[in-house]
Amino acid sequence: MPQDSFIRFDKKNLIWNLILSAAYLFFNIAIGDLRSEHLFLVVLWWLLYYASPQTRRFALAYSIFIIFWVLYDAMRAVPNYTVNTAHIKEPYDLEKSLFGIMDNGILKTPNEYFAAHTHKLLDFLSGFFYINWMPIPLGFGFYLFLKNKKTFLEFGLAFLLVNIVGFAIYYLYPAAPPWYVGQYGFNLKIGVPGSRAGLARFDALIHYPLFQNIYHKNANVLAAMPSLHATYPLIVFYYSIKAKMPKWIIGIFGIFMLGIWFAAIYSNHHYVIDVLAGIIIAVIVLYVFNYLINHKNLWAKQFKYWQKNI
Repeated sequence: MPQDSFIRFDKKNLIWNLILSAAYLFFNIAIGDLRSEHLFLVVLWWLLYYASPQTRRFALAYSIFIIFWVLYDAMRAVPNYTVNTAHIKEPYDLEKSLFGIMDNGILKTPNEYFAAHTHKLLDFLSGFFYINWMPIPLGFGFYLFLKNKKTFLEFGLAFLLVNIVGFAIYYLYPAAPPWYVGQYGFNLKIGVPGSRAGLARFDALIHYPLFQNIYHKNANVLAAMPSLHATYPLIVFYYSIKAKMPKWIIGIFGIFMLGIWFAAIYSNHHYVIDVLAGIIIAVIVLYVFNYLINHKNLWAKQFKYWQKNI
């Protein structure tokens, strides 16, 4: 979209923006949960789309991440445990059989072991890594948008695809996180709120309910398998290598990736099997996605078209 051809308002884009904005707001009204962040997203979109050619390009590019957010948030409308049976005891037993740790003669899951052996340094580090599970991918995406639009588009689409696959599995295999077992046992309890679990110790260290403010808005509690927290840093790490970034930056992303994986288990939010499932799904999605954009003419042509328009 060259700057000299920029048209701020035209009938087509006005109609589409009105339809999409109205549909988004009415959907949230219909499920009885219209919040301030929904209104903020609509206002921000309109401001970016119509302010200038540069902000419109940014809005169109980052629409990939907006779609991710809308899909995640929309899962509140149809809880996954209403679609398929919730698995609570099965993941717990599998985790214990594969990765159980003996502690004073008792076989425990790694989550249970860490809950009994905490350390303030680990509490802080796990919270620090975990709070960056979304800011770092978004910040990395912004860097790529400025420096390497082709890699940005690949990164963004891979990010969206891995989320779509993850969300689909949430509905195919609803699974409770380890903190749920600790609080509610193996029985299904409808409508329980999200929990910050072990991340409460980080909140206590910084004297601010950071994770409490995040997790009470959790759209779907029974969505631990796979761990998308494990997929995001792996995708960032992969594309930092593909973008040929400096080795020290790639190293930081590698540490971030390992830190997130550890924090997911230490904070009692995911089993090891959840993290492994997230890693495997990320690898499969990256392989298939790279194959499609490199070998399938339809995808390759569409990809080049999208690249030209951001």
